[in-house]
Amino acid sequence: MTEMTYAQAARLGLQEEMARDPKVWALGEDLGYEGGMAGQYNDLQAEFGPDRIVDTPISESTIMGAAVGAALAGTRPIAEMRFSDFAMCSVSELVNQAAKARYMFGGQARVPMVARMPIGIRGGIAAQHSQSPEAWYAHTPGLVVVTPSTPANNRGLLKASIRCDDPVVYMEHKGLWGMLGEVDENDQEPIPLGVAATVRAGSDITIVSWAAQVGVAAEAADVLAADGISAEVIDLRTLYPWDRDAVMNSAARTGKLLVVHEAVRVGGFGGEVAAEVAETLGVPVARLGGERIPIPFSIPLEEAYKIKADRIAGRVKEMLA
Repeated sequence: MTEMTYAQAARLGLQEEMARDPKVWALGEDLGYEGGMAGQYNDLQAEFGPDRIVDTPISESTIMGAAVGAALAGTRPIAEMRFSDFAMCSVSELVNQAAKARYMFGGQARVPMVARMPIGIRGGIAAQHSQSPEAWYAHTPGLVVVTPSTPANNRGLLKASIRCDDPVVYMEHKGLWGMLGEVDENDQEPIPLGVAATVRAGSDITIVSWAAQVGVAAEAADVLAADGISAEVIDLRTLYPWDRDAVMNSAARTGKLLVVHEAVRVGGFGGEVAAEVAETLGVPVARLGGERIPIPFSIPLEEAYKIKADRIAGRVKEMLA
């Protein structure tokens, strides 16, 4: 096992897939020149050449449009958007073209591409660089949505996303780029899409989350354990397809469900999970999510926006009271 950061693990996964398949390539702003955001493309242009690690103009619609066309032509591009917020300039290419091509052409065309869109809060980068719009893409038929929470997941899920024959919206959390974790470099198999992970076993309540909130939920489970409450924590890892069986089996056993996400609570994907569980099992469900406000630039206000472990623990205690 090797300890590396979340960003380094993604770089390793991309490097392995580019070495495995010559059809894999990446395009985006400053990938070769600066190594991309958090160094996720460091030295890859020197290794694979400027035709496979492609520096582009500052035009998200151009990056996405080129990736969609190249995927339809038989390659496997990775479109680097730098921030999910910036990707909003290229939504038409992704949602109206890539997501619908397989259906519109009766299965004769596929779009095997990855759109990397980092999400979430990363310390004072304000409202236009901090959003978590994963629910937008989970709502769109034809798109796969992936949200890794650890370095090992970031490597394994990126590998699976690159190999997927449908367009994948790959949403790393910016706040996790420096997170350290163990990665088994000898195991080069991808982590299957649509399979959740049980981070912590428990019997009193199920907490479901993804991306950076998984670690916060695990902290909350530790706090609750000190009070004799056993919380099971599930990391969805993939929002679409999401692991319905894992969530249902856990919620049926514990009898209660709390879904936690950093994204705005209103219209968030947590509502989908909670509704499915409530309709299927009839157990009590609840959600925790961000307020429907722009992410503040002020660090104290940004901290107040976050869903922290004490707030999760408090909501669990209310549900069990």
